[in-house]
Amino acid sequence: MTSASKIRVGVVGYGNMGHYLTKAIEDNDNLELAFVWNRSTEALEGNVKSDCILKDLNDFAIFSPDLIVEVAHPCITREYGAKFLQYADYMIGSPTALADKDLEVTLRKAARVHGLYVPSGAFWGGEDIKKMADRGTLQALKVTISKHPYSFKLEGDLKEKNSRVTGDTAVELYSGPVRELCPLAPNNVNTMAVAALAAHNLGFDGVQCRLVSDPKLTDWHIVEVETWGPGDISKDKAFHCHTVRRNPAQIGNVTGSATYVSFLSSMVRAHGKGPGVHLC
Repeated sequence: MTSASKIRVGVVGYGNMGHYLTKAIEDNDNLELAFVWNRSTEALEGNVKSDCILKDLNDFAIFSPDLIVEVAHPCITREYGAKFLQYADYMIGSPTALADKDLEVTLRKAARVHGLYVPSGAFWGGEDIKKMADRGTLQALKVTISKHPYSFKLEGDLKEKNSRVTGDTAVELYSGPVRELCPLAPNNVNTMAVAALAAHNLGFDGVQCRLVSDPKLTDWHIVEVETWGPGDISKDKAFHCHTVRRNPAQIGNVTGSATYVSFLSSMVRAHGKGPGVHLC
């Protein structure tokens, strides 16, 4: 690809986000749709140009993408992430997949020619937190996500616990390291996974998180990020920043409306940084 060429983007997944990105790519003069893949090709017929429909994901390289964007499920990264990076830059829309230590190591090694891009999404202040991690001044990071019970897609014990949330009382579903939560809520805690990647000196085991099911949140998803930097935390004399992000969202929606625009902005920025792992 030359500097004057359009960036060819392949989209993996055609749910709400995939549909939104596909339309945005077609409307952007600097981007060109390389392909769209979806588990069910019926969803693509009549909505995506026939020559852009990828039926077998193993054939992605034939479409010559410059950037591949995953908005499907963490299993895509587990199976295809390293393969994608052999041919193109890769933006991972489900970074909870990287809670798997071996997979994270594999993808970091695979990103030697092309870049692995992690969209900030609903994670506010990611670049500043990464800078603190780079300097070794980030001491602690805590992320709290609160949503209506119907906006969670959970696994295991958390699914059962969330099903019992009634009335108007908020219930804490989980409190602990990000790594343990990711496989239990792979569709709901991408923000926390991004936090763990930005705060790389703490990682998935050091970054703490809380998941709260709140029946009163009928119009919002709320993400709180608490950061501690230089100073004495034990004496409450350390640098501390606490941000609260209220993202408009209807009951039952996994993704808040503002996240769509944020994700698109990340996709547009996901190129030109070379090999390695990059926030965008």
